[in-house]
Amino acid sequence: MIVFELSCPNDHRFEGWFGSSDDFAAQHARGLVACPQCGSTAIAKAPMAPRLSRKGNQQDLAVQDKPQTVTSAQLPPEAAKLVQALATMQAEALKQSRWVGDKFADESRAIHYGERDAEVIHGQATRDEAEALLDEGITVAPLLFPVAPPEALN
Repeated sequence: MIVFELSCPNDHRFEGWFGSSDDFAAQHARGLVACPQCGSTAIAKAPMAPRLSRKGNQQDLAVQDKPQTVTSAQLPPEAAKLVQALATMQAEALKQSRWVGDKFADESRAIHYGERDAEVIHGQATRDEAEALLDEGITVAPLLFPVAPPEALN
């Protein structure tokens, strides 16, 4: 079985289970795939994350090393608005912050220990560096959305 995330023109999202991709195409062509909320047969596949299973003896590296990502197309409209609001707030906050790149841990320590004037900074740190800062009592927080270094911007 294969599961597709589907949507209709009325922004209703739902799952459809099919024997194969060809099975979906055949049913869709015959008008047999309909929105369970409004009955529309103008159905499209929505973007979706792959569902990959893993062997029982393997660790889930995605959870340990990378945050899970979701596109706004996968969210209900209310959630998409909240995500956009958070992105806007982060962008506004970063305007008052100085980019320090991969020197984030060193700069944070210098500010915390009074070796530099206090200021708001942002940059890059490894997970180990961030955990070490927290262990030292230095307050840091991950950014919710990725930020490109200033030199990478057009």
